[in-house]
Amino acid sequence: MKVALFITCFNDLLYPDVGTAVVEVLNRLGHEVVFPEAQTCCGQIHFNTGYRDECVPLVRRFDRAFGEFDAIVTPSASCATMVRHHHATVAAHSGDPGLAASVAEVSPRVYELSELLVDVLGVTDVGAAFPHRVTFHPTCHSLRLLQIGDRPRRLLEAVRGLELVELPGSAECCGFGGTFAVKNADTSVAMGEDKIASVLGTGAEVLASADTSCLMHLGGLLSRRQSTVRVMHLAEILASTAATS
Repeated sequence: MKVALFITCFNDLLYPDVGTAVVEVLNRLGHEVVFPEAQTCCGQIHFNTGYRDECVPLVRRFDRAFGEFDAIVTPSASCATMVRHHHATVAAHSGDPGLAASVAEVSPRVYELSELLVDVLGVTDVGAAFPHRVTFHPTCHSLRLLQIGDRPRRLLEAVRGLELVELPGSAECCGFGGTFAVKNADTSVAMGEDKIASVLGTGAEVLASADTSCLMHLGGLLSRRQSTVRVMHLAEILASTAATS
């Protein structure tokens, strides 16, 4: 299959290795990954802070960049949510029926990584090996809007050598929430500290998730505690082998 990679602003600027990991996993499975260079922001930050007019050109650009592809993968549950659930809202706000029609055609082809692997490609064992104790934080967008359920867990359970441990209170928000962390810093940190206490209680070596935004927040709090727990995106674990882990 030919798959287009929607990398997202966050990963492109701060965590480019996550994009590389997605490509490695899909290439290992025999699929071609292409990177449409015309892609930019999906508009999530603008949308969440009320700038819907500013979202419109970003949605138009997204559809132009990805319109020719049958499958689009992103290593971000939150950005996948923006495209699948909120691009239609932006299109309706624009009053342009042509944009609405384009969004209706393109947005269903966008998949978060675990959705693409499990639902579209029918794979849970991607040939990974990662001999470490791992706990998984399911993000708010993945749980409540994408409803990706146990797909990440099924993928992690198939990784050779990996010990997956349950994270208590896993459904609770980590406190990041995009601009919430900026506007409500004290509350954000308090929520993050609660999550970190649960992580440390598992004895895990690695905290994994499907969104680097949450991992950045939690990783910063772990770093301040001088904890040895690493944060890793799901894609990075799936790309690992016994030789490189």
